[in-house]
Amino acid sequence: MASSTVEVGHHNVASNTEWLEARKELLTKEKEFTRLRDELSRQRRGLPWERVEKQYVFDGPNGKVTMSDLFDGRGQLIIYHFMLGPGWQEGCKSCSYLADHFDGATVHLANRDTTLAVVSRAPMPEIEAFKNRMGWRFQWVSSFGSDFNFDYDVSFTSEEAASGKVYYNYAVGEFPSEEGPGVSVFARDAAGDVYHTYSSYARGLDILVGAYNLLDLVPKGRDEDGLAFTMSWVRHHDRYSEGYFVDPKAPYAPPAKSGGSCCSS
Repeated sequence: MASSTVEVGHHNVASNTEWLEARKELLTKEKEFTRLRDELSRQRRGLPWERVEKQYVFDGPNGKVTMSDLFDGRGQLIIYHFMLGPGWQEGCKSCSYLADHFDGATVHLANRDTTLAVVSRAPMPEIEAFKNRMGWRFQWVSSFGSDFNFDYDVSFTSEEAASGKVYYNYAVGEFPSEEGPGVSVFARDAAGDVYHTYSSYARGLDILVGAYNLLDLVPKGRDEDGLAFTMSWVRHHDRYSEGYFVDPKAPYAPPAKSGGSCCSS
């Protein structure tokens, strides 16, 4: 990749003493944010639970699996709702960006009584083909033929899509695809009953993206302000190239059905 530099621009160039003074002032605010985040997490854990009444069954690589099976013997389950619909040529680029963070986390989560699973509405052979292409190892199952995606507001009927208004992120509004991203959390008690404890969508998923947290540390930040939509710079990790170019005016294009490509770089 060609060498690149960062313009000093409007940034002050300070002495070490001045830099430390400014850094300590920001540190005070960072500590306030940390305490606020801890309190928000406490309130999140304090939300009421709702019993999962439906008996959801998914298709896995080795056959049918139930909701309880996804827990893999643990008490807590995180499900990432990955945008890969039936007949899609490939998975969503932004969901793939998030999923690149999953494999390294699964062993650590498992040792805190938590299992991570990924669910998409595409049939299992389509999931397996894309998963193999991307080199991922995490648990990924299909909800094809199930109400699961619709019940958790990450898939939309053709009628909803045609109307231009869907229920997503706890509100009715426009959404540019038949599938949406999200994360849902479940708990299982000693009797085997399963409870839905939390779901989040849209910008609520930022916390899952370690690369974003790293970019927030550098001078350019996420560098998305001039782009037509958030994450328009993102590619599947096997689609970046030395001549990688981002068209800042390119609008969002929903993932294409098989036979076409919506995500070429």
